Amino acid sequence: MPPPLPLENGRLTPEQQQQYWEDGYLFPLQVMSATEAQAMRDELEAIEAEWLDADLPLPLGTYKRVNAHCVMPLAHRIGSDPRILDVVEGVLGPDIMIYAVEFFIKEPKTRQIVSMHQDLTYWGLGAIDGLVTAWLSLSPATPASGCMDFVKGSHKNAILPHEDTFNKNNLLSRGQEVKVDVAAEDKVPIEIHPGQISLHHGLTIHGSGPNTTDDRRIAAVIRYCTPDIKQQVADVDYALLARGEDRFGNFASFPEPTSNFAAQAIAQYEEIRIAQAKAMMSGAKKKGSLYA
Repeated sequence: MPPPLPLENGRLTPEQQQQYWEDGYLFPLQVMSATEAQAMRDELEAIEAEWLDADLPLPLGTYKRVNAHCVMPLAHRIGSDPRILDVVEGVLGPDIMIYAVEFFIKEPKTRQIVSMHQDLTYWGLGAIDGLVTAWLSLSPATPASGCMDFVKGSHKNAILPHEDTFNKNNLLSRGQEVKVDVAAEDKVPIEIHPGQISLHHGLTIHGSGPNTTDDRRIAAVIRYCTPDIKQQVADVDYALLARGEDRFGNFASFPEPTSNFAAQAIAQYEEIRIAQAKAMMSGAKKKGSLYA
């Protein structure tokens, strides 16, 4: 298990910032105790138990997997956590918006994978530096449980050609896979443990294998962006200011959730999902909706 990188008063050191921009990722970074991460997992699994058979308009898995911070206070609380924001500020600067929060779960002994891809391929935001993903582990993410693999320095490429597979075992919206042969020796396993995060650039090539263990692999994945970036494909896009100031107004906002799956939040969620699907599914040869 790799030891956590030492933070400086909870923030990235200049050397760590440089390493992020050189490699396109940084890990592991301890932002909370394993005990606190376990409490978050317990809260998430209690929500799953309570709402699994509820009469929601969409499957519970959709709400967990896309924009959970719109309908689940737990997700918004994680995305707004000042300890994570302190670390992210070392990459994005003082003005930080929450673009998305999602719970990414691989069940035990399953074949679900994430093909090698670049996040920014279908988001309609262009090949930008102003977006970083913080991946918070709520259960051990190891090679055996299907942790992410990153390709060092791959964020220095533009958006590369991708192919849609729509593979049923692929957790991505289109099963998108970068049309570049990635050698096994070029993949760096990103092993992190509860309470730790990794950071990665929106252009870093990454993916993950199946979970072969007896435990769920659970992560809270937060996409942060700077207020100056702008949606280029869809008519409107959404983000919430988490820290600093938004002097651009490029994103529509919405109220943070105060209870799980409130009717008003679900209506707002659907509006966001439809809007973002215009970018995410643009150009797809197979018609579909965003994680429906």
